Amino acid sequence: MDVDKILFLLLSLFTSVSTSQFPSSITVQEWVQQMQTDLVSLIEAESGAQDLIKIFHYYRKHFTVEHNNAQELVKSAASNIQKLLLSRSRALKNLATAAEELQMKHQWQDEFEEGDMLYYNAKDDNESDTVFSKHRLKPDFKEDSAFKRMVSFNHTAVHIPTDIYEGSSLILNELNWTEALMDVFKKNREEDPSLLWQAFGSTTGLARYYPASPWRDKEKVPNKIDLYDVRRRPWYIQGASSPKDMLILVDASGSVSGMTMRLIRTSVTEMLETLSDDDYVNIVTFNEDAKKAACFDHLVQANARNKKILKDAVQNINAKGITNFKDGFDMAFQQLLFVNINVSRANCNKIIMLFTDGAEERASEIFEKYNPDKRVRIFTFSVGQHNYDKAPIQWMACTNKGYYYEIPSIGAIRINTQEYLDVLGRPMVKANEKAKQVQWTNVYMDALELGPVITGTLPVFNTTKTKVDKSKAKLGPNGYYFAIDPNGYVLLHPNLKPEIRRNMIDGETGNHTFTTFVKSHNERYIDRAVRTYTWGHIRGTNYSLALVLPKYSLHYLHAAIGDTITQAKFSETLQVEKFDEYGFTFIAKREYCTDLKPSDNNTDFLINFNKYIDRNTPNHPLCNSALVNKLLLDAGITSELVKKWSKQIMNNGVSARFVATDGGITRVYPSSAGPDWSESIYNTNDIYDVYEVRKSYNTHESNFYQRSLDNELYIFTPPVYNFNYNATVDSILVSKAVDLDIDGVKLKPAVVGVTLDVEFWLERLMNTTVKINPSGSKDDICSCQRNDEFVDCVLLDDGGFLIMANRDDYVRQIGQFFGMIDPSMMMSLINSSLFSVRKTYDYLSMCEVHKESKSAAGLRSVYVPTIADILQLGWWTSSAAWSIMQQLLVTVTFPSFSEAVDTNDDLSDDGAMESCINEQSQYFFENNETSFYGILDCDRCSRQFHAEKLQGTNLVFVVADTKLACMSCDQKPLIQGKQPSPGPDPCELALNPRYRKGPQSCFDNNASEQDGDCGGVSGLMPSPWVLVLLQVSLLLNACGNRLHDNSVLLTG
Repeated sequence: MDVDKILFLLLSLFTSVSTSQFPSSITVQEWVQQMQTDLVSLIEAESGAQDLIKIFHYYRKHFTVEHNNAQELVKSAASNIQKLLLSRSRALKNLATAAEELQMKHQWQDEFEEGDMLYYNAKDDNESDTVFSKHRLKPDFKEDSAFKRMVSFNHTAVHIPTDIYEGSSLILNELNWTEALMDVFKKNREEDPSLLWQAFGSTTGLARYYPASPWRDKEKVPNKIDLYDVRRRPWYIQGASSPKDMLILVDASGSVSGMTMRLIRTSVTEMLETLSDDDYVNIVTFNEDAKKAACFDHLVQANARNKKILKDAVQNINAKGITNFKDGFDMAFQQLLFVNINVSRANCNKIIMLFTDGAEERASEIFEKYNPDKRVRIFTFSVGQHNYDKAPIQWMACTNKGYYYEIPSIGAIRINTQEYLDVLGRPMVKANEKAKQVQWTNVYMDALELGPVITGTLPVFNTTKTKVDKSKAKLGPNGYYFAIDPNGYVLLHPNLKPEIRRNMIDGETGNHTFTTFVKSHNERYIDRAVRTYTWGHIRGTNYSLALVLPKYSLHYLHAAIGDTITQAKFSETLQVEKFDEYGFTFIAKREYCTDLKPSDNNTDFLINFNKYIDRNTPNHPLCNSALVNKLLLDAGITSELVKKWSKQIMNNGVSARFVATDGGITRVYPSSAGPDWSESIYNTNDIYDVYEVRKSYNTHESNFYQRSLDNELYIFTPPVYNFNYNATVDSILVSKAVDLDIDGVKLKPAVVGVTLDVEFWLERLMNTTVKINPSGSKDDICSCQRNDEFVDCVLLDDGGFLIMANRDDYVRQIGQFFGMIDPSMMMSLINSSLFSVRKTYDYLSMCEVHKESKSAAGLRSVYVPTIADILQLGWWTSSAAWSIMQQLLVTVTFPSFSEAVDTNDDLSDDGAMESCINEQSQYFFENNETSFYGILDCDRCSRQFHAEKLQGTNLVFVVADTKLACMSCDQKPLIQGKQPSPGPDPCELALNPRYRKGPQSCFDNNASEQDGDCGGVSGLMPSPWVLVLLQVSLLLNACGNRLHDNSVLLTG
């Protein structure tokens, strides 16, 4: 008997918390059917979608339906981009030409007297060094919004690496002749005020840039050693030589143990930092046998992720055994020369870098076997202080058109691991004019804290004998442009099919329509949608451009209201004093006329717009008449809808109605609800989704607007939950696109909707679940009562965000991701196939260096020009256009969708921030099933749940055994927001490398290349060539619009 009691007790500990209180499946379906009927019927009646369709047809004579010719649009945009980049290239060539002439005229001086030369050392503000003060000057700086720092346009600044002696004759001579570049810098800026940094960089490490600006703020980065060296910046690396296939061969025999091995590890790490995304690399170690150092079986692209894998592998190399140079070189040559059509290569310079302490043999038979024509250059590095014979490894370098270096101590590493670029530059010098091609780099982080930049770079050859001779409106909200470069880097593109990517890299033209995933601007949602891609090549560049259009944007409405009477009639509805009659009105923040500047204050902007139109008419030559007339047309049409609303009594459950159009009109009724009209804007990468509420008047660019266009549903959108602002949400926004059929053409010119009163609908939905007994009393056993002790009832949207709930502590979290509220239940909903998840990665995030700090905000806001803008050459040549183009050249990529641009991860030079990868998950309804059941098993209990979708909406109703009765379930938060991530495994990615196109021109060899100097001494010596650049900054925070599916996109 006692045993039976014990057994019963044990069984009860592991039973479900569900009892007779859990509603049956039929009951839940009845509740959901009633909720669905109540919500959909109410919203349909209150929003006036059908009324608006009738109004559009009534005003049919005031507009025409035009076709978006995608091929012509791509051709026109590509032509304008070509002209834009060519104009910047001309400025760069002016600078390069001047540098060559100045260098040719310069007379070498062994010594300089005080007053012979003055310059501003950018580090003077951060250092107390007064040794060279006789040559120094101090500019007067002023804050500049474009540069986001103090600058002086009357001076240039000079930066000299910490490990370079500023007083050497070579540096002083270079300071002397480069001073005259100031005039060229200033002239370039006068011709194009939108230019940002212009700079000169030399193989000596000297950099002169314009405008002058202090180098670093010591208060921001205290106790930080300045390790910046212009020769290690991405623009310099990509411009210093043609792309490289590099095999680093590391001696791991017992003789290199101790300090020598530590020097080798550091040297190889520094060598990796001389490579850019154009290059390919791998590391092989050898002692008795040769083997790969990391997981890579072949050369891989030298991007940040792959270089990190190799750096980590180098730290794990252990010295032991004897030296077998033959096996080492055998494996090195096989990796370099082995051809695999599925593995991309740089297909230009081929290099072996040997790091060793010395050799007893030349291994000449290996070189005769693999390198008889000297197509592979051999660079050798004698590392450490020892008495081993250096002659064999010096012979290896000299015989194979390379160079021999000595690294006796840590101080010699940085200089000697980058001077090989001078040798690779020899063929470029010999090629002369053929090698003077402007190159645009990939995106990287600016050392002067402007953020992500691309840079145009051009070599300048020194042919003198130096002292030491060592010779959008028509596209619609979800239409956009994007572009791609030869590396396959795509900027600001949410999803790119591999076949399209390859066609674009190869410079082909074409078009393709398919179903894809579209990520919302705030990165909380993801939708399946149909898109048509049309692409073509940008002539004279390495870029290709594509236009992406949804089906409903293949056509657009063109306003035909040229007569002033109709214009005045529609304009009258925009008067601020008529808000009570026509609703609180917003107009999109656009440049309707060149002398009418947009304002952040909607009311002021609207007043100024009305005054301008009354004074000048929409047809004024300084106005974009198509844009203005479309705004006025939409004003007239929407005013008629508001008139109908005003004649209806608004339901108690609705707090406001609204209509928004692609022409830029938003009306909110009643007008008293207008001042609170706003959208939550993403402000940080915090895991708790901390957002800020910022006024956003471009409703056609908002998340709910664009999601409504891609879904034939009523889209419920909660405000974004703010973890730091614990307040009850008052309303939920519901929207739906207006489907317009004009002569068989399908369009979606507007979105209508309402805001629902949360408290009213909470009570309404709870009452829906209460059964009435025949006796008339309420049966509370089977219902979702407020704070019910038995069941949790929640309404979630299709992204897994909370809309409504029966628990007060949940209601305070409306808008929060459900995985943060009830993680184990959210996982059960995923496992039951109600939700599916896709992970995306942001490779261009910036994080604080300190590991314990939160990551900083990712890249966000970019203004989107209209097609009317894009088709005007005058717009492209304006400073505003170039400023916008700078914003557009940023990579926001998602590997599960497309390829990513990798930033330079050696950010010791870049202040208190470092490049990092952020991961984010988007959840969505996996299938069209409507009912889902299951049991969540935990350690000591289980929870039953039932989920039902509400047809015609993006909602799902979930009823489950209360979480409070089963706390043994896993409560670890399921994070939807951004969080630090290592990203996809580079070792796995290397197994199927992405396609890239090799360089159009390669300067890796030259028949006349004869240079008897192949090493043996070290020191700072002049180079036969230097580089100059123009730097293009991407000012991503200059505008308030969020970039995603409304974009002109370009790579660099």
